[in-house]
Amino acid sequence: MKKLYSVLLALFLILCAGGCGTQPADPQSGLSIVTTVFPAYDFARQIAGERAEVTLLLPPGAEAHSFEPTAKDMARIQNADLFFRNGGESEAWAEKLLDSGESIRSLAMLDCVDALEEELAEGMQSSHEEHGEDDETEYDEHVWTSPRNAVRICETLCGELCAIDPEGEDVYRENLRAYSEKLHALDAAFRRTVDEGRFHTVIFADRFPVRYFVEEYDLTYYAAFPGCAEDTEPSAKTVAFLIDRVREEGLPAVFHIEFSNEKMADMICEDTGCEKLLFHSCHNVSADELRAGVGYLELMQKNLEALKEALG
Repeated sequence: MKKLYSVLLALFLILCAGGCGTQPADPQSGLSIVTTVFPAYDFARQIAGERAEVTLLLPPGAEAHSFEPTAKDMARIQNADLFFRNGGESEAWAEKLLDSGESIRSLAMLDCVDALEEELAEGMQSSHEEHGEDDETEYDEHVWTSPRNAVRICETLCGELCAIDPEGEDVYRENLRAYSEKLHALDAAFRRTVDEGRFHTVIFADRFPVRYFVEEYDLTYYAAFPGCAEDTEPSAKTVAFLIDRVREEGLPAVFHIEFSNEKMADMICEDTGCEKLLFHSCHNVSADELRAGVGYLELMQKNLEALKEALG
Protein backbone atom coordinates (compact mmCIF):
# COMPACT_ATOMS: atom_id res chain seq x y z
CA MET A 1 0.00 0.00 0.00
CA LYS A 2 2.84 2.37 0.89
CA LYS A 3 4.55 1.75 -2.45
CA LEU A 4 1.30 2.34 -4.33
CA TYR A 5 0.76 5.61 -2.47
CA SER A 6 4.30 6.72 -3.30
CA VAL A 7 3.79 5.98 -6.98
CA LEU A 8 0.55 7.95 -7.02
CA LEU A 9 2.27 10.92 -5.42
CA ALA A 10 5.03 10.81 -8.00
CA LEU A 11 2.45 10.67 -10.78
CA PHE A 12 0.69 13.65 -9.23
CA LEU A 13 3.84 15.72 -9.55
CA ILE A 14 4.36 14.73 -13.15
CA LEU A 15 0.80 15.74 -14.00
CA CYS A 16 0.97 19.07 -12.22
CA ALA A 17 4.50 19.97 -13.35
CA GLY A 18 3.21 22.40 -15.97
CA GLY A 19 1.27 24.40 -13.41
CA CYS A 20 3.63 24.32 -10.45
CA GLY A 21 7.12 23.85 -11.87
CA THR A 22 10.32 24.62 -10.02
CA GLN A 23 10.79 28.34 -9.54
CA PRO A 24 14.24 30.01 -9.44
CA ALA A 25 15.42 31.15 -6.05
CA ASP A 26 14.52 34.73 -5.15
CA PRO A 27 17.78 36.42 -4.10
CA GLN A 28 15.81 38.71 -1.81
CA SER A 29 14.15 35.90 0.13
CA GLY A 30 17.14 33.51 0.17
CA LEU A 31 17.35 29.82 -0.56
CA SER A 32 14.62 27.33 0.15
CA ILE A 33 15.73 24.03 1.74
CA VAL A 34 13.20 21.28 2.41
CA THR A 35 14.26 18.54 4.83
CA THR A 36 12.68 15.24 5.83
CA VAL A 37 14.01 14.48 9.33
CA PHE A 38 15.17 16.60 12.25
CA PRO A 39 18.96 16.11 11.92
CA ALA A 40 18.86 17.27 8.30
CA TYR A 41 16.72 20.22 9.37
CA ASP A 42 19.08 21.26 12.14
CA PHE A 43 22.25 20.78 10.09
CA ALA A 44 20.72 22.92 7.35
CA ARG A 45 19.84 25.64 9.88
CA GLN A 46 23.38 25.64 11.24
CA ILE A 47 25.21 25.77 7.89
CA ALA A 48 22.83 27.96 5.87
CA GLY A 49 22.09 30.38 8.69
CA GLU A 50 20.00 33.34 7.61
CA ARG A 51 20.64 32.77 3.92
CA ALA A 52 17.95 30.09 3.68
CA GLU A 53 14.45 29.23 4.76
CA VAL A 54 14.57 25.67 6.07
CA THR A 55 11.42 23.52 6.23
CA LEU A 56 11.00 20.28 8.19
CA LEU A 57 8.43 17.93 6.66
CA LEU A 58 8.23 15.41 9.53
CA PRO A 59 5.64 16.65 12.05
CA PRO A 60 6.83 16.97 15.67
CA GLY A 61 6.65 13.67 17.52
CA ALA A 62 5.98 11.69 14.33
CA GLU A 63 7.75 8.48 13.36
CA ALA A 64 9.95 8.88 10.28
CA HIS A 65 9.51 5.28 9.13
CA SER A 66 5.74 5.65 8.69
CA PHE A 67 5.72 9.21 7.32
CA GLU A 68 3.92 9.85 4.03
CA PRO A 69 4.12 13.32 2.44
CA THR A 70 1.05 15.32 1.50
CA ALA A 71 0.54 16.93 -1.91
CA LYS A 72 1.55 20.23 -0.29
CA ASP A 73 4.78 18.65 0.95
CA MET A 74 5.53 17.37 -2.54
CA ALA A 75 4.98 20.83 -4.02
CA ARG A 76 7.39 22.29 -1.45
CA ILE A 77 10.03 19.77 -2.47
CA GLN A 78 9.45 20.51 -6.13
CA ASN A 79 9.93 24.24 -5.63
CA ALA A 80 12.91 24.03 -3.24
CA ASP A 81 16.47 24.92 -4.14
CA LEU A 82 17.61 21.83 -2.22
CA PHE A 83 15.81 18.73 -1.00
CA PHE A 84 17.93 17.54 1.94
CA ARG A 85 16.83 14.11 3.07
CA ASN A 86 17.93 11.06 4.99
CA GLY A 87 17.79 8.41 2.26
CA GLY A 88 17.16 4.69 2.68
CA GLU A 89 14.15 2.39 2.81
CA SER A 90 12.10 4.64 5.09
CA GLU A 91 12.14 7.31 2.38
CA ALA A 92 11.22 5.09 -0.56
CA TRP A 93 8.60 7.70 -1.48
CA ALA A 94 11.42 10.22 -2.06
CA GLU A 95 13.22 7.82 -4.39
CA LYS A 96 10.00 7.46 -6.38
CA LEU A 97 9.74 11.23 -6.62
CA LEU A 98 13.34 11.66 -7.75
CA ASP A 99 12.90 8.90 -10.34
CA SER A 100 9.75 10.55 -11.74
CA GLY A 101 11.65 12.89 -14.05
CA GLU A 102 11.27 16.05 -11.98
CA SER A 103 14.30 18.35 -11.88
CA ILE A 104 14.99 18.35 -8.13
CA ARG A 105 18.36 19.02 -6.52
CA SER A 106 18.69 16.46 -3.76
CA LEU A 107 21.22 15.43 -1.11
CA ALA A 108 20.88 12.32 1.08
CA MET A 109 22.72 12.08 4.39
CA LEU A 110 23.14 8.34 3.85
CA ASP A 111 25.30 9.14 0.81
CA CYS A 112 27.63 11.42 2.80
CA VAL A 113 29.16 8.70 4.99
CA ASP A 114 30.29 5.08 4.96
CA ALA A 115 26.95 3.33 5.45
CA LEU A 116 26.66 0.20 7.62
CA GLU A 117 24.46 -2.72 6.72
CA GLU A 118 21.50 -3.48 8.97
CA GLU A 119 22.48 -5.87 11.75
CA LEU A 120 20.48 -8.36 13.79
CA ALA A 121 22.58 -8.63 16.95
CA GLU A 122 22.55 -11.40 19.55
CA GLY A 123 19.25 -11.55 21.43
CA MET A 124 17.57 -9.02 19.15
CA GLN A 125 13.96 -9.74 18.22
CA SER A 126 12.93 -9.44 14.59
CA SER A 127 9.53 -9.77 12.93
CA HIS A 128 11.15 -10.46 9.59
CA GLU A 129 12.21 -13.74 8.05
CA GLU A 130 15.85 -14.47 7.36
CA HIS A 131 17.08 -12.52 4.35
CA GLY A 132 17.32 -14.55 1.17
CA GLU A 133 20.25 -14.38 -1.20
CA ASP A 134 18.26 -12.33 -3.69
CA ASP A 135 17.23 -9.68 -1.15
CA GLU A 136 18.70 -6.22 -1.60
CA THR A 137 21.18 -5.02 1.01
CA GLU A 138 19.57 -2.70 3.55
CA TYR A 139 21.60 -0.06 5.31
CA ASP A 140 21.19 1.42 8.75
CA GLU A 141 19.78 4.88 8.10
CA HIS A 142 20.59 6.58 11.41
CA VAL A 143 23.93 7.92 10.21
CA TRP A 144 23.83 11.20 12.16
CA THR A 145 24.12 9.50 15.59
CA SER A 146 27.92 9.63 15.24
CA PRO A 147 29.16 13.22 15.70
CA ARG A 148 31.97 12.50 13.24
CA ASN A 149 29.38 11.50 10.66
CA ALA A 150 27.56 14.73 11.46
CA VAL A 151 30.73 16.62 10.50
CA ARG A 152 30.97 14.72 7.20
CA ILE A 153 27.30 15.41 6.44
CA CYS A 154 27.69 19.13 7.16
CA GLU A 155 30.81 19.33 4.98
CA THR A 156 28.93 17.82 2.04
CA LEU A 157 25.94 20.08 2.68
CA CYS A 158 28.22 23.12 2.72
CA GLY A 159 29.60 22.14 -0.67
CA GLU A 160 26.09 21.85 -2.09
CA LEU A 161 25.08 25.25 -0.74
CA CYS A 162 28.23 26.88 -2.13
CA ALA A 163 27.43 25.42 -5.56
CA ILE A 164 23.82 26.66 -5.44
CA ASP A 165 24.63 30.08 -3.97
CA PRO A 166 28.26 31.06 -4.68
CA GLU A 167 27.72 34.52 -3.22
CA GLY A 168 27.12 32.96 0.18
CA GLU A 169 30.21 30.74 0.17
CA ASP A 170 32.08 32.71 2.83
CA VAL A 171 29.06 32.56 5.13
CA TYR A 172 28.53 28.83 4.61
CA ARG A 173 32.18 27.97 5.17
CA GLU A 174 32.42 30.07 8.31
CA ASN A 175 29.23 28.49 9.68
CA LEU A 176 30.67 25.06 8.89
CA ARG A 177 33.93 25.90 10.66
CA ALA A 178 32.15 27.08 13.81
CA TYR A 179 29.68 24.19 13.92
CA SER A 180 32.31 21.54 13.15
CA GLU A 181 34.38 22.84 16.04
CA LYS A 182 31.45 22.15 18.38
CA LEU A 183 30.87 18.71 16.88
CA HIS A 184 34.53 17.77 17.33
CA ALA A 185 34.36 18.93 20.95
CA LEU A 186 31.27 16.75 21.45
CA ASP A 187 33.08 13.80 19.90
CA ALA A 188 36.05 14.30 22.21
CA ALA A 189 33.75 14.43 25.25
CA PHE A 190 32.11 11.11 24.26
CA ARG A 191 35.54 9.52 23.84
CA ARG A 192 36.65 10.66 27.29
CA THR A 193 33.45 9.33 28.82
CA VAL A 194 33.93 5.92 27.21
CA ASP A 195 37.62 5.78 28.11
CA GLU A 196 36.90 6.66 31.74
CA GLY A 197 33.84 4.43 32.16
CA ARG A 198 33.88 1.26 34.27
CA PHE A 199 31.59 -0.46 31.78
CA HIS A 200 31.74 -0.67 28.00
CA THR A 201 28.35 -2.26 27.34
CA VAL A 202 25.05 -0.46 26.75
CA ILE A 203 21.60 -2.02 26.74
CA PHE A 204 18.63 -0.57 24.89
CA ALA A 205 15.31 -1.93 26.13
CA ASP A 206 13.84 -0.57 22.94
CA ARG A 207 14.58 -0.25 19.26
CA PHE A 208 18.24 0.39 18.47
CA PRO A 209 18.76 3.38 16.15
CA VAL A 210 22.27 4.26 17.36
CA ARG A 211 24.56 1.67 15.79
CA TYR A 212 26.76 4.34 14.21
CA PHE A 213 27.25 5.80 17.67
CA VAL A 214 28.35 2.55 19.35
CA GLU A 215 30.56 1.65 16.38
CA GLU A 216 32.26 5.05 16.61
CA TYR A 217 33.08 4.61 20.29
CA ASP A 218 33.69 0.85 20.27
CA LEU A 219 30.89 0.00 22.70
CA THR A 220 29.28 -3.41 23.03
CA TYR A 221 25.50 -3.32 22.81
CA TYR A 222 22.39 -5.42 23.30
CA ALA A 223 18.91 -4.31 22.28
CA ALA A 224 15.37 -5.56 21.87
CA PHE A 225 14.75 -4.61 18.22
CA PRO A 226 16.64 -3.27 15.19
CA GLY A 227 16.46 0.48 14.65
CA CYS A 228 13.77 0.37 11.97
CA ALA A 229 11.71 -2.47 13.46
CA GLU A 230 7.94 -2.15 13.44
CA ASP A 231 7.58 -4.29 16.57
CA THR A 232 7.35 -2.60 19.96
CA GLU A 233 6.02 -5.51 22.03
CA PRO A 234 8.88 -7.76 23.14
CA SER A 235 8.64 -11.49 23.66
CA ALA A 236 9.29 -12.95 27.10
CA LYS A 237 12.49 -14.44 25.66
CA THR A 238 13.75 -11.01 24.61
CA VAL A 239 13.03 -9.45 27.99
CA ALA A 240 14.68 -12.36 29.79
CA PHE A 241 17.77 -12.10 27.60
CA LEU A 242 18.24 -8.41 28.38
CA ILE A 243 17.62 -8.96 32.09
CA ASP A 244 20.34 -11.62 32.09
CA ARG A 245 22.76 -9.22 30.38
CA VAL A 246 22.10 -6.50 32.98
CA ARG A 247 22.63 -8.93 35.85
CA GLU A 248 25.68 -10.68 34.46
CA GLU A 249 27.53 -7.44 33.76
CA GLY A 250 26.18 -5.54 36.77
CA LEU A 251 25.11 -2.63 34.62
CA PRO A 252 23.67 0.39 36.45
CA ALA A 253 21.22 1.48 33.72
CA VAL A 254 19.28 0.60 30.58
CA PHE A 255 18.24 2.99 27.83
CA HIS A 256 15.00 3.77 26.06
CA ILE A 257 14.63 6.13 23.09
CA GLU A 258 12.40 9.15 22.52
CA PHE A 259 8.66 8.66 22.06
CA SER A 260 8.89 5.13 23.45
CA ASN A 261 6.22 3.64 25.71
CA GLU A 262 9.11 2.65 28.02
CA LYS A 263 7.29 -0.51 29.18
CA MET A 264 10.17 -2.86 28.49
CA ALA A 265 12.66 -0.59 30.21
CA ASP A 266 10.33 -0.40 33.21
CA MET A 267 10.09 -4.21 33.37
CA ILE A 268 13.86 -4.64 33.28
CA CYS A 269 14.44 -1.93 35.87
CA GLU A 270 11.82 -3.44 38.20
CA ASP A 271 13.42 -6.86 37.92
CA THR A 272 17.08 -5.79 38.23
CA GLY A 273 16.98 -2.53 40.19
CA CYS A 274 18.88 -0.65 37.48
CA GLU A 275 18.06 2.88 36.34
CA LYS A 276 16.09 3.88 33.23
CA LEU A 277 17.71 6.54 31.04
CA LEU A 278 16.76 8.30 27.81
CA PHE A 279 19.14 8.17 24.86
CA HIS A 280 17.73 10.48 22.21
CA SER A 281 18.32 9.27 18.66
CA CYS A 282 17.59 12.84 17.41
CA HIS A 283 15.50 11.57 14.48
CA ASN A 284 12.67 13.89 15.59
CA VAL A 285 11.67 16.19 18.44
CA SER A 286 8.49 17.14 20.25
CA ALA A 287 6.45 20.23 19.41
CA ASP A 288 7.73 21.97 22.55
CA GLU A 289 11.35 21.17 21.66
CA LEU A 290 10.86 22.44 18.12
CA ARG A 291 9.32 25.70 19.36
CA ALA A 292 12.19 26.13 21.83
CA GLY A 293 14.74 25.77 19.04
CA VAL A 294 16.40 22.67 20.49
CA GLY A 295 19.18 21.39 18.26
CA TYR A 296 21.28 18.28 17.65
CA LEU A 297 24.06 19.52 19.94
CA GLU A 298 21.73 20.03 22.91
CA LEU A 299 20.17 16.59 22.50
CA MET A 300 23.55 14.90 22.16
CA GLN A 301 24.84 16.76 25.22
CA LYS A 302 22.01 15.21 27.21
CA ASN A 303 22.99 11.83 25.75
CA LEU A 304 26.52 12.44 26.97
CA GLU A 305 25.31 12.97 30.53
CA ALA A 306 23.14 9.83 30.33
CA LEU A 307 26.06 7.81 28.98
CA LYS A 308 28.22 8.88 31.92
CA GLU A 309 25.65 7.39 34.26
CA ALA A 310 25.27 4.21 32.24
CA LEU A 311 29.01 3.51 32.00
CA GLY A 312 29.66 4.28 35.66
